[in-house]
Amino acid sequence: MSKRGYHHGNLRQALVEAALRLIEQRGPTGFTLSEAAKQAGVTPAAVYRHFEGREDLIAEAARQGYEMFADLMQYAYDKGQPSALAAFEATGRAYLAFARKYPGQYIAMFESGISVNRNPELAAAAARARGVLEQAAADLSRRIPPEKRPPASMFSAHIWALSHGVVELFARNSPGTASPFPPEDLLESGIGIYLRGLGLIAPDD
Repeated sequence: MSKRGYHHGNLRQALVEAALRLIEQRGPTGFTLSEAAKQAGVTPAAVYRHFEGREDLIAEAARQGYEMFADLMQYAYDKGQPSALAAFEATGRAYLAFARKYPGQYIAMFESGISVNRNPELAAAAARARGVLEQAAADLSRRIPPEKRPPASMFSAHIWALSHGVVELFARNSPGTASPFPPEDLLESGIGIYLRGLGLIAPDD
């Protein structure tokens, strides 16, 4: 099929995939809709039948990323069952794995400046992804006495922030941020320190 042989939803997806390639190469603000159209093999006018502007195109890339991310987090959570600890740790590792495997989607989701509340579909996908980690945190924190138990949303937010920090500083080959330790080891040890602080794993584990 020629590039111009798109029909139904194919053109919309071709534009998203073109945007993802450009995002990886130039960042979320480093390309125009016309360039995305050129990569997809269509005229710029065709883009506006599907997206109002570049931000809408990036928002769709982010939505698809969150859907993939939520699926991966859910898979990790399920694979760790029936151990609440294994399920929780698996979701942390899944975060790093996603950022490595899908950099375009990751940038669209977290570095583009596009709000997750830009449209209901994006908000729902982002909430589903956060919900998996929050559920994993809730499962694990049941071991903590209620009066000492942090809210699951806070617990999961701490781990999300730790995971994001490791990705941004040490898993993206950013200049001047080389670490003597693999990102996976940094994340695992960081989560371990956090869980020891909550009394969820023994000091020598």
